[in-house]
Amino acid sequence: MTDNSKLTKKQLASKLGVSVSSLYYQHKKPSIDEEIKNHIETVLTQNPSYGHKRIALALKLNKKRILRIMKKFNIKPLRKRLKKPLKKDDFNKPNSSFPNLIKNIKPSMPYHIWCADFTYIKFKDKFIYLATIEDIFSREIVGFNISRYHTKQLVLGALEDATRKHPLPKIIHSDQGSEYDSEAYTSFALNLGIKVSMSAKGSPWENVYKESFYSHFKLECGDLNRFEDIVEVIEYLYNHLWYHNNIRIHTKLKMTPVVFRESYYRKQGT
Repeated sequence: MTDNSKLTKKQLASKLGVSVSSLYYQHKKPSIDEEIKNHIETVLTQNPSYGHKRIALALKLNKKRILRIMKKFNIKPLRKRLKKPLKKDDFNKPNSSFPNLIKNIKPSMPYHIWCADFTYIKFKDKFIYLATIEDIFSREIVGFNISRYHTKQLVLGALEDATRKHPLPKIIHSDQGSEYDSEAYTSFALNLGIKVSMSAKGSPWENVYKESFYSHFKLECGDLNRFEDIVEVIEYLYNHLWYHNNIRIHTKLKMTPVVFRESYYRKQGT
């Protein structure tokens, strides 16, 4: 019998009936794939026709990674839609239901315009989702919600938290994600008398406030794998959001968000 150790990689692959690359590649963290698989299935429960690209947008993960995991676990959307080539004008089309209401205006006071977005935070082989509501005038995080899963309740919970704690804004702005465009979220805002505003498709710069916030927030949080368990991570996130509002000096404001808000009302004599 031939000693397999003396075979070349190509010969061994041929004998085993596998590709040569499979002899070199071993996925280091299959548990992470399982974690992402669960999130993909959660998205498909609410959006059964989503393909890998829209799932990647929903989860804010790399589309190639999503496609690989969907193939690995044989996850398929309900149906495939015919691919329609994107045109240049498609990136400039406003949302037909909720246009961008804040494109040419700046907030003049606290509770004038809020903006909303969410992000994922990786901890070991798990993902935690953080949704926040930010007051654009004061840069204060007025509401937030933390969840293990990516659902419309994630973003709705953040808005509910904000409206319980603070006066209602005139406008709430977000991107066109399915969570923010859901009936539950938009109806909740509209029934409170809050106007809904959304960025145009493919225009993340129209929600630049949240892009900037999460960029700095994640950098300051550092590597969360230093914590023992997910409970400690969530506790840290709560504390860091409080730190952002009450301790951290915002470069543009020259003071903390809470102090900036309070100083505005002092100047107004209210």
